[in-house]
Amino acid sequence: MPRMRLDKLLAHLNCGSRKEVQAMIRAGRVQVDGAVERDPAAKVDADTAQVALDGQTQSYQAQRYFMLNKPAGVITASRDARHDTVLELFPEKVRRGLFAVGRLDKDTEGLLLVTDDGALSHALMSPTKHVDKVYEAEVDGTLAPDAAARFAAGLTLGDGTVCRPARLEAAPDLGAAWVRVTLREGKYHQVKRMVAAVGGTVVRLRRIKLGGLLLDPALAPGEYRPLTAEELAALTGRTE
Repeated sequence: MPRMRLDKLLAHLNCGSRKEVQAMIRAGRVQVDGAVERDPAAKVDADTAQVALDGQTQSYQAQRYFMLNKPAGVITASRDARHDTVLELFPEKVRRGLFAVGRLDKDTEGLLLVTDDGALSHALMSPTKHVDKVYEAEVDGTLAPDAAARFAAGLTLGDGTVCRPARLEAAPDLGAAWVRVTLREGKYHQVKRMVAAVGGTVVRLRRIKLGGLLLDPALAPGEYRPLTAEELAALTGRTE
């Protein structure tokens, strides 16, 4: 692992905010390889250095990956002055350094990956990667007979937005009003706008799949859990 700033390492280890750990370091509360280190910018190797706070050794934590079943009514953001955010569903100590991969609308439910792995986030969200995202939508109204074909061909919305080819399927296992939509991009309100373009109105929307990661049906809205090694491999092609 590349060498990193001591204050950044301690913040990543959930010892406090960046400002808080800088104060701890300057106060002489941190030791590196047995010696007091008072410089927050000191570079350390997280794999080999013995870092202690108040005499207690701090172990480096590998990158974290959580599956969250996002409930309706919270926004996908790290913080917001007016609305509850998805990160507030995590205890404060756990959520430090985490962020949501991509974005679900406030009223959209379902699968959200929460991690501190920026490289993975970029790989999943980059338009050039063409990662499948599968949604289940409850629709009011009657869709046009050729709706599935128009999705497959790539819709152009009323404002001129061009959508890549997508898959629209009935979901009789969920009920007559439900459909499944598979996208390989993530434009603003895309599922809702595409369904509206073929005659329907989305009244409920949830994401159930992101790449190789499926939403765990045992997770109630608002609940989360770490990814298993198998899920991480399915999502990234690698294991921890």
